[in-house]
Amino acid sequence: MNTLPEPTFLTIEVNHEDLNDLSILHLSDLHVSTRVSRESLVELVAVCDKLQCDFIVITGDVIDTSAKDVQDRLKILNSMKSPVYYVSGNHDLFYGLSDLKKSLENFVFMDNKCAFFNFNGKIIHIVGLPDRFSKFFKIERKIETIISYANKNSPIIFLAHQPKDFSIAIKANASLFLCGHTHGGQIFPFHYLVRLVQPFLSGLSYVGEMAIYVNRGLGTWGLHYRYKAPSEIILLRLKHAS
Repeated sequence: MNTLPEPTFLTIEVNHEDLNDLSILHLSDLHVSTRVSRESLVELVAVCDKLQCDFIVITGDVIDTSAKDVQDRLKILNSMKSPVYYVSGNHDLFYGLSDLKKSLENFVFMDNKCAFFNFNGKIIHIVGLPDRFSKFFKIERKIETIISYANKNSPIIFLAHQPKDFSIAIKANASLFLCGHTHGGQIFPFHYLVRLVQPFLSGLSYVGEMAIYVNRGLGTWGLHYRYKAPSEIILLRLKHAS
């Protein structure tokens, strides 16, 4: 992640008119560790601040080591100007979610929660679900609570770490499901192995009327190398499908 990719832009058609012209900066899988330089995080904040978005989401795996060991780096992220919403990833759970939450004091932690974002006088529901590994850390995934928001008239944007949770997003009547975890396979041909365990590898998909975006992430796991699965910073612009 010490070398940042150029931001990309994508227009996504969505089924709810209240989401028209909403812009979301989607980040995922930063995997911040002592290998990640402070300078690259300062640059990341500068890039995010320069891009015009309504809010930022991070779909898990912010850290790849103890949050205490990279607290100085995480504090840099707190200076982002736009609101930031994030959910847990499996690495966040393993390395210490409690300390991560303390370090990201300016971010909105979304596990099992719903936030209300006012966009052009309309209320948008942003809901988040803990990672599937949370059961090993005795953290409940309150799926029924999240699904209960399906009865609301406002549009729902659903955040989770793994693409597998798309089925829960459908039950929650979400218009947009954002996730990460896969790294897009990270190193070809591991793409094929990822597809054996995840329903989507990367990029934009649709299931029924729900749009799905799987972010390839910024960081790496295991080998600090990518091949045919470049890292990404992507600005999503929503358009109502008229």
